[in-house]
Amino acid sequence: MSLVSDNKPGGNGDSSFSDDVWEQFARDTERDIRNSAPKEPSARARMVTERLRQQDERGDRPESWRVGPSVHETKRRSARRRRLWAVIGVPLAVVVAVVAMKPSLLPGDPFDTSSGTSSDDASAVSRLPDETAPPTAAPSASSGTPTLDRPFAGSPAERWADGADGIVVPRATAVGPLTEAQVATALKRTKTLLVEANLDRATLRGERPEAAIATLDPKQPKMVDDVNRWLRSPGKDDDPLALFTRFDPEEIRLVGDVVKTRGRITFKAGERASVVIHADYSFVYPVTRADNNSTEVTRTIVRRVLDLEVSDPTKYRVTPGKLAILRYDRDLANSACDVHDGFLHPRFDSADPGGPDPSGPTVDPYDRSRGIQNSEPGACGTLSRT
Repeated sequence: MSLVSDNKPGGNGDSSFSDDVWEQFARDTERDIRNSAPKEPSARARMVTERLRQQDERGDRPESWRVGPSVHETKRRSARRRRLWAVIGVPLAVVVAVVAMKPSLLPGDPFDTSSGTSSDDASAVSRLPDETAPPTAAPSASSGTPTLDRPFAGSPAERWADGADGIVVPRATAVGPLTEAQVATALKRTKTLLVEANLDRATLRGERPEAAIATLDPKQPKMVDDVNRWLRSPGKDDDPLALFTRFDPEEIRLVGDVVKTRGRITFKAGERASVVIHADYSFVYPVTRADNNSTEVTRTIVRRVLDLEVSDPTKYRVTPGKLAILRYDRDLANSACDVHDGFLHPRFDSADPGGPDPSGPTVDPYDRSRGIQNSEPGACGTLSRT
């Protein structure tokens, strides 16, 4: 059907266009209509379309043929990638950093980092839980020789806490007329006394332990006077080692920055409107000779048992918060016998520090299950290990 009329415009047959112009207009119009009409796809086009549709359904159509994701889809994918990095990437980065610092953690130790270390090195990083009750037996034996790099090798103390971290103060409660705050102060000062008397570097070098003395009650008869006399003129009956750990810096130097510590603090009501604090702690000191060329390492073990009291200052003549010493006892393991100059003198396998040889019964200085209440000043036993 033709959409072009044979009648020329004008109604009455008259026209302002020539026949040639009109025929050209008719041809152009008919061509445009043909070009814009819908065309049935060829058989080949239909086959290509069907093949692409089937590929889309199977999911194997080439990515370059697909339509790109929308802006919304792009943002969603970016968010998923960020979440995936947070879940997987960050922990992976931490693992890589840890392995970089300690490659021996890799299975099989592919970088051979175990050279020069013993098989019990893993135990060194596994700290024992804090001691909360008296032990019932000595710790098991361990192998290894102390060195400058591993001064606690072969010692149960390798798994003990470091320094003041091992002195754990229990939670305070009110005791008798003393408030919770007063008991908390007494416990805190007990820890200060233990730290300043046995861990402070100046004290260990033989300097005057001012901070430790400051915790003591100056109103306790003779106690502070006795301490000052011990430090001023050490002797057999005036031994500062009764309360303080001291090495002669011209003879001995500590190895590393760590002293191992283990023990516990307990408290109960006392008889004089007071709280009585019981402290039982062992300290392990790795040492070598003061000579900078020395590589031989040994250990001295000091165990201290203290009973301290803080009384109600409204009922007794005491200094509020200061500690009165009811009992002080100690075991000094691996130090020269019958030397009373106020210093510990560790024994080394290659040298004799002087004094008589140990002659008492064999004891294990790491056995915290045994009591020391019957130990005598000057007793010098044989050690089963150091």
